[in-house]
Amino acid sequence: MNTRIIILSDNNVASPSTRAEHGLAFWIETDTHCLLFDTGQGLVLEENARALKLDLDAVDTVVLSHGHYDHTGGLAAVIQCADKGIRVVAHPDAFLPKYKQAEAGARSIGIPGPSQEALSGLTVPPVTTRAALEVVPGIWATGEIPRRHPEEITLEGFRRDSQGHHEDPLLDDQALFIKSRLGTIVLLGCAHAGLINTLDHIQQLTQGQPIYAVIGGTHLRSAPESRLDWTINELRRFNLHRLVALHCTGAGATAALWNAFPGICAPGGTGACFDF
Repeated sequence: MNTRIIILSDNNVASPSTRAEHGLAFWIETDTHCLLFDTGQGLVLEENARALKLDLDAVDTVVLSHGHYDHTGGLAAVIQCADKGIRVVAHPDAFLPKYKQAEAGARSIGIPGPSQEALSGLTVPPVTTRAALEVVPGIWATGEIPRRHPEEITLEGFRRDSQGHHEDPLLDDQALFIKSRLGTIVLLGCAHAGLINTLDHIQQLTQGQPIYAVIGGTHLRSAPESRLDWTINELRRFNLHRLVALHCTGAGATAALWNAFPGICAPGGTGACFDF
């Protein structure tokens, strides 16, 4: 199966004709299907699609990595551009209220109102699953990712209520993986479940098939040096051929990955294109 992946939303740009935002969205095109994995905040999705000559009307499936605004804000535009029969796939917890605790109080970071309204108007309700699911031939959503490694447990103030009393374990966090002739291609939203937890789970789901490329957000921007060192050491056992750190990875962690994996890391940003 031939697969083309284009970054439609990211914190940085690769193409001067596109704009950046704090968000992430992937355009995925196969021989028979056109998908989006996440939709960014929605501030740049349509404009970037036009600049890159990509027709959002062609999208038949949207997979959500989790229910945060910077990955779901473009849903309303996508549903309007495609049609109300578009299929949306997510973990059921993605649709729950979500907040981030801060000194000034908890702020809402869940699916924005316009996206929620668009979802309610779909002809077919969203497909919700906690288990791995083949969303189109050769492309799978991981479903809920087991948290095996204590090194990847973080306390970042994610909450399920506006008072900040109930922690959100972000069980809705999931990745996408694609079977290619080169090996497994992994797309990450934010990897809140942990980068290594995610890759281990995918290898279990694929009966140990080699992972060729990892592209996406790794949520290492606030990781202490000890966790960065541990992550880099663990990454070595996957023998990756391509690593593209995006969105929530952070400048420091991105630099550490480039230093650790010269010749394997590649730049991302909106407009970047990868063919497998």
